[in-house]
Amino acid sequence: MKLFMIPILASFTFGAVAAELPRTPEGKPDLQGIWTNATQTPLERPERFGERQAMSEEEAIELQQRALAAEERGNAPSDPDRPPPSDGNTAAAYNLFWLDRGSQVLHIDGEYRTSMIIDPPDGQIPFREGAPEQNMMERWRDEHGDEAFLGPEMATIGERCLLFYDFRTSNSSAGPPMMPIIYNNNYQIIQTEDYVVIMAEMMHDARIIRLNDEHQPPEIYKWMGDSTGYWDNDTLVISTRHLHPQQSHYGSGPGLEVTERLRMVSETEIVYSFTMNDPVAYTAPWTAEMVLYARPEGERIYEYACHEGNYALPGILAGTRRQEQADADPE
Repeated sequence: MKLFMIPILASFTFGAVAAELPRTPEGKPDLQGIWTNATQTPLERPERFGERQAMSEEEAIELQQRALAAEERGNAPSDPDRPPPSDGNTAAAYNLFWLDRGSQVLHIDGEYRTSMIIDPPDGQIPFREGAPEQNMMERWRDEHGDEAFLGPEMATIGERCLLFYDFRTSNSSAGPPMMPIIYNNNYQIIQTEDYVVIMAEMMHDARIIRLNDEHQPPEIYKWMGDSTGYWDNDTLVISTRHLHPQQSHYGSGPGLEVTERLRMVSETEIVYSFTMNDPVAYTAPWTAEMVLYARPEGERIYEYACHEGNYALPGILAGTRRQEQADADPE
């Protein structure tokens, strides 16, 4: 069993923390480095916690122990003589060595969090009942059927290696919001007086945040949206609008506005929060918090090779074109 640590509440004052933070020559907190947001804490609150935002230390220890035990079991050598999965699931081909779900429970402002969502109090996304489908990819699927996705234009953004996006959970590592996924949960932050760049390990997506600038016109949209930022004392506040129409997070649409806050609390932790505001998708804006943990000194992010050496998508497309040709000319 691996050793683990439950965070101890700090006894020093906020002023002392602020004074000890690493800072840039301009006096701003120095966010530069490599961070991870892997955690056992889910986005939405499990039903058993009700409206409890925090769990006890004993509950947190138990959850972390279960996560570590599962990791130990998953890392055991695979039996080469084992039978194939009885449920037909071949997607879980990796053992846990290759995954990166983390084992820590979020510990923020002295609380072991039961969910990332802190507002509304029930820890759930306040979806608007009867809201229209705003995900362009889903609308295309409804309009054209699954066969349309056998062409390169309709393949999902993940299949095209443009951005990582999990259609089952609406999670995106590059964001915004920047959510933990099954692996590659590392980020590199580069910071100057006028820009902050956040590079996500998954598919090496880099988001350039202009500081103290206006948003571009709504006609200009791009992957990960148009992000501007400013410093509110020692907190970096980022506003993002005009996400690409093929991006949808938790039912959001073109009117989504995401406000992120990065609050450095120590050399090794940044409290990252985000607020999702889309009146079409939600009955009210909702807010979540998580922690970015500094990776050990000396670690680096390697380039994520997505399509390099990948013959699956070209094979699928080529096979479909061949089938189309055969159907058009049966002789």
